[in-house]
Amino acid sequence: MYLVNTPWWLRALYPQLIWQMPNQAKIIYLTFDDGPHARATPYVLDTLAQYNAKASFFCIGKNVLEHPEIYARILNEGHAVGNHTQHHANGWKVNDSQYFSEIDQAASLIRSTLFRPPYGRIKRSQINQLIRTTHSQLFNTFSNSTQSNIEQSVYKIIMWSVLSGDFDTKLSADTCTQNVIKHTKAGSIIVFHDSAKAWDRMSVALPKVLKHFSALGFRFEAL
Repeated sequence: MYLVNTPWWLRALYPQLIWQMPNQAKIIYLTFDDGPHARATPYVLDTLAQYNAKASFFCIGKNVLEHPEIYARILNEGHAVGNHTQHHANGWKVNDSQYFSEIDQAASLIRSTLFRPPYGRIKRSQINQLIRTTHSQLFNTFSNSTQSNIEQSVYKIIMWSVLSGDFDTKLSADTCTQNVIKHTKAGSIIVFHDSAKAWDRMSVALPKVLKHFSALGFRFEAL
């Protein structure tokens, strides 16, 4: 069970989380979860480049280890990256110590203060810890040569305002496309997935979404 358009009451219930961005300008924020993936991520990068679009990739640590060259390409092409845990951990099903260990492991590979909980499932205790903890406190194994201001920044927990539903194998690609087109506005944070499971729907919906909103004068930026 999931909601395509995040309702106001859920945003009000968890105001510490980032659900959307300011809407003063015609900017949309595309995000991609679960990569890097050998097939899906290069396709996404190629498609984004056609529209001069930037996006944010919430990467799983183990996938970064498997595809370091694709992860490097994400960074080299000017996109943002975020932590999506080491093994796609469900915050409702693991204790806090295990959860932070998952984030910690991924942080050794993904140097970012952006975090998205897998499945969108995170306990209040986990939220409270993350938004009060600097990067250096949670993950303090950087060498001196790689220390930077990022270590003094608290984690920003990025949720979303629009789910494409591309992970749902019961949906068609056209339905996923319409999910985004119908509910997106300036400042929306949209979730796609660069994964094998989402491929059949994402690969069709993404270029249609880019084409539609580009024609309306929107820009696509990274978080």
